[in-house]
Amino acid sequence: MPASEPCIQSEPSVRSEVSVQTGSSAGVNPPSAPSSVESSEQPSVRAHGAGSSLPQRYRGKVVLVTGSSRGIGKRLALRFAAEGADVVIHYFRNGEAARETVAEVEALGRRALLVKANLEQVEKIDALFASVREAFGRLDVFVHNAASGRNRPAMELDVKGWEWTVNVNARAFLLGAQHAARLMPPEGGAMLAISSFGSDRVFPNYTSVGATKAAIESLVRYLAVELGPRKINVNAISAGAVVTGALEHFPGIEETFAVIERKIPYHRMVDADDVANVALFLCSKEAEMIRGQTIRVDGGLTLLVP
Repeated sequence: MPASEPCIQSEPSVRSEVSVQTGSSAGVNPPSAPSSVESSEQPSVRAHGAGSSLPQRYRGKVVLVTGSSRGIGKRLALRFAAEGADVVIHYFRNGEAARETVAEVEALGRRALLVKANLEQVEKIDALFASVREAFGRLDVFVHNAASGRNRPAMELDVKGWEWTVNVNARAFLLGAQHAARLMPPEGGAMLAISSFGSDRVFPNYTSVGATKAAIESLVRYLAVELGPRKINVNAISAGAVVTGALEHFPGIEETFAVIERKIPYHRMVDADDVANVALFLCSKEAEMIRGQTIRVDGGLTLLVP
């Protein structure tokens, strides 16, 4: 599929749309078999301070959330916007969903930059951050949420699917962090990676994604130490079995989720707002002494053996 050159379209509102790759979905899955493990639409908000005036911890800040047209990424984008941030909405395939997210950000009175980019391609990652620089001149928070993978057992993984997963999940986080750090102001900033329990637990058909999530968590530790002197905080959230459409392409997922729902110690499954509640804290000054950590948000699921 041919790639298009970066272009900026003016919109009636404060939004600009930048195209850096052809495609049509919010995920970052390859044109063929690998399936997106980015999430889809979420239930109602259980936000910090729900029912009252929200804190404005991110007023005047610019936040980039990759894979933010739907699911966890969309929820993160809207929650940052609700606390005052201007938000960069990134997607790869589902442009309609991405534009809906932009409209919701704008309805909150915040600016939104819509950028389309295939994170498997280094030049598209470069273009994504160039667009951020052109539109805002800075970046305060970088959230690496977009993910993809080949849903196969280890013995059935092919080289193409493995390399795709490594590039989109782990390499894109490293390259994104390098770009983001250069855009962050002298007073510092924050980076957050969305991981999953597949990084250190075995989930059926999750081999390629789980391995790259483990790599991401390791990168978080190294980046936290290296960027600490620059006042840039780096952490990760290991999300449990989040109720989204992210795993719908996994074989036997309905049966697996039914088992998880019976096993989880709490009375409900994790949703995107649970992840967002922790994310907004970790990227704030309130969490400045939490560095290089992976915080589990799984309702206690991984505490149980077996």
